[in-house]
Amino acid sequence: MASSAPAVAVPSSARFRRVLRGLDMTLFTVCAILIVDQLAASAAIGVQSIFWWVLTLLLFFIPYGLITAELGSTYPEEGGIYAWVRRAFGPSWASRTAWLWWVNVAFWMPSVYILFAGILAELLAPDMGLTAKIAITLALTWLTVGINILTLNVGKWVPNIGAAFKVIIMLAIGIGGIVYAARHGVANRFDLESLRPSWGASLAFLPVIVYNYLGFELMSGAAEEMKDPGRDVPRAIIRSGAIIAFFYIFATVGILLALPIQDIGLITGLPDTFHRLFGAGETGDAAVYLLGGMALYTLIANMVTWTLGANRSAAEASSRGDLPAIFGKLHAKYRTPASSAILGGLLGSAMLLVYAAMASSAEDLFWTTFAFSSVVFLLPYFLLFLAFLKLRHSDTATPRPYRVPGGYGVAVLLATICMVFILQAIVFFVYKPGDYDPDYVRAVIGGVVATLIVGELLLRRADAARKGQPHA
Repeated sequence: MASSAPAVAVPSSARFRRVLRGLDMTLFTVCAILIVDQLAASAAIGVQSIFWWVLTLLLFFIPYGLITAELGSTYPEEGGIYAWVRRAFGPSWASRTAWLWWVNVAFWMPSVYILFAGILAELLAPDMGLTAKIAITLALTWLTVGINILTLNVGKWVPNIGAAFKVIIMLAIGIGGIVYAARHGVANRFDLESLRPSWGASLAFLPVIVYNYLGFELMSGAAEEMKDPGRDVPRAIIRSGAIIAFFYIFATVGILLALPIQDIGLITGLPDTFHRLFGAGETGDAAVYLLGGMALYTLIANMVTWTLGANRSAAEASSRGDLPAIFGKLHAKYRTPASSAILGGLLGSAMLLVYAAMASSAEDLFWTTFAFSSVVFLLPYFLLFLAFLKLRHSDTATPRPYRVPGGYGVAVLLATICMVFILQAIVFFVYKPGDYDPDYVRAVIGGVVATLIVGELLLRRADAARKGQPHA
């Protein structure tokens, strides 16, 4: 049976250069998913976080990787998740997916760069005020926009280098934590009792673990710029998945070996860990500044990686009439989604200033913007897993270079488990057990509702424009 909304068949050679090889895709995915800045948030759960890392790995990360490998290798179309949803459910749901996928990255950018400013202040200028941190955030936002406008053959090196730096940092934290514990004793108790999961305020950080495991589909946003997606997408997911899972758990253990739970801050956790592991003195300070500089670079690499994928999805949606035309304007020379990148910079800057007016500190500003953008980010994953099931059932004629093992019943089971994990993450991003703050809840829910309303208005505008033109 044919899919319900056929994709536009445009020869990729007429539109894009194929510059992404298997190694590029592996490094790109490692850079996208291996997020150094969220290690402190997950470690703040305590030693039980190791249990949650392993559980989420087995029940969510592996099934999600298998599902994305099938979709990415079977439907190697520019736009990734947007293109898959369009095939499965048609233009309207594809439009919603493209909007949420693009806008969440624009909203996420300020929280990442506020964290950048906080870590920079912790390393070099402890007295830096919130105004200076906001100025740094704005500057980095527009640096990211500029990198997005460059050709992908140049821009891909930012995440490639970022992936290498992340591996170095994770190794340093993990090995450093083991050495520190051997010399000074373990900072937290490691036994079966401490590994046992508890229910309470720590659940507020559980969504961070799910969040940290997301991003396999991102490279497929540039699917028509890949050398051999049918072969390389599954391989890149397997390789990057193994690297990511190991280093997340290894580095979390390193932090918990060296830093008492009560001393782990959302922003200061990383530099505090570096200081604890490498101590004072010239050698220790040099190691702290070197690793701190690498960590700061990885924050920029994170945003470059995610914006590269999200802007391409938005531009592809615009080219098919599923988002307004302004999202699809390409740079005249580089053929990159320049208009989507600039719009993202404007939106991220505006959101930063709005939330900054309500925040009392950089940490408060970070968590509110992070939680709000994360809820928006998680919503399209329901459509990803449903699209997988729909296409597996209705589009049996398309060859699948890789197929999730088992029959359709296994596919339904895995997709359902993944959606349950996404749902719990959304719930705990909005409601923090043991620390209910109505103003925070209103800020997060209000932002999400406003985002959905704007998306519906854009969908209507795109629908009206599409009806006046030949169907794409």
